[in-house]
Amino acid sequence: MKKYILPLLLAACTAQGQVSGTLPKPSARQLAWQQLETTAFLHFTVNTYTDKEWGEGDESPSIFNPTKLDAMQWAKALKAGGFKIAIITAKHHDGFCLWPSKYTEHSVKNSPYKNGKGDIVKELSEACKAVGIKFGVYLSPWDRHEKTYGTDAYNTYYKNQLRELLTNYGEIAEVWFDGAKGENAKNMEYDFQGYWKMVRELQPKAVMFSDAGPDVRWVGNEKGNAGETCWSTINNAGQAPGKADEHYLNTGDEKGPDWIPAETDVSIRPGWFWHEKENTKVRTPQNLVNLYYQSVGRNSLLLLNIPPNREGLLETTDVNAIKKFREILNETFAHNLVSKKHKFLIDKKLSSSKVIDVNQSLILQLEGEKEFDRISIQENIAEGQRIKSFLVEYWDGKTWQKLAESTTVGHKRLLRFPTVKSTQVRLTIKDALAKVYLAEFGVYKASAQE
Repeated sequence: MKKYILPLLLAACTAQGQVSGTLPKPSARQLAWQQLETTAFLHFTVNTYTDKEWGEGDESPSIFNPTKLDAMQWAKALKAGGFKIAIITAKHHDGFCLWPSKYTEHSVKNSPYKNGKGDIVKELSEACKAVGIKFGVYLSPWDRHEKTYGTDAYNTYYKNQLRELLTNYGEIAEVWFDGAKGENAKNMEYDFQGYWKMVRELQPKAVMFSDAGPDVRWVGNEKGNAGETCWSTINNAGQAPGKADEHYLNTGDEKGPDWIPAETDVSIRPGWFWHEKENTKVRTPQNLVNLYYQSVGRNSLLLLNIPPNREGLLETTDVNAIKKFREILNETFAHNLVSKKHKFLIDKKLSSSKVIDVNQSLILQLEGEKEFDRISIQENIAEGQRIKSFLVEYWDGKTWQKLAESTTVGHKRLLRFPTVKSTQVRLTIKDALAKVYLAEFGVYKASAQE
């Protein structure tokens, strides 16, 4: 990721969210994407065989030979882990392509894999379709192999490859334009506007990620943490990555803020690619659950990387970790303790909302006296993100006791606290940009496995 935009993206998570005029709202594709909550990365290329994170671009295709590659194993494991999109690094910074691109010889077609007849992008897209998850592609703008890199001819080369990916592999749910680039890399002005236009034309349902949009932005770190305060709106002058810093968070922009929600990318291992020495350093299911609270539970989306090994398989440790991760979440959020009388707030439909004014309190009855230690709050973000701060209390039999006080909600805010017992809880909107469309409110008892 480009480190120079880090303070600006963090500011997007902590800004007051002030707007004038109509509140920004998500597009249909952004709204659908945010509700997926958890998606997966699959980092796989020649780096898997050289034990590097960033390839040099001079690696021989002959080293790439995943003799047991099984895209169905990947897809089934991700499905069991509850991940809704699988995004493959079709081309990383080394320039090696996992599909037989017509525009370079530096690809799987010149590797031993299936005697040069393999197409890993196709295999994964078909596996995803078979198990019922969506498919996405990562195509690195920085290319350390391609000789035209650094000239305008490279933009044509890149678009040709992008077109191949967008037209030959069915529906694409997300296209990832990584902003990472080495300090000594050639100067290159990417035609991001041209790239984005092509995606809109060929895959209109796909969201696009780059450092600051156009659809999805970087959360600002690779640790799995969204900000405690995280807005889905960012003042963005519409400039492509690579321009001056002020274009990313131009608070004086008369155009006003854009709806560009944050995506929290993190790896299940210390590195992004598989390294044998990291087989003992895989995140535990409990650690992954914590990441969920710190990303999805803070109005972001969790993008977890699970890299295939040299045989072309996901390690058993990794597969078991993501499966247990989902089992824990399912157990925690299986039963909402809020009374069924509050039907519009427990129907799991964002479109059915209760409108609440600033400083208005809402008392929610529980199904009798219950023990609980988790609360989930969701806004109907189809109407924009509105809550700036709120307070949650519980009734101890005599008076209201503070449970939690926080800032933004957006798609989802998850609260964790020591176990309490009560018959009711109270939500107070302390500050908001406008009337709040409260879509869901959940009270839960966490799984003992957390």
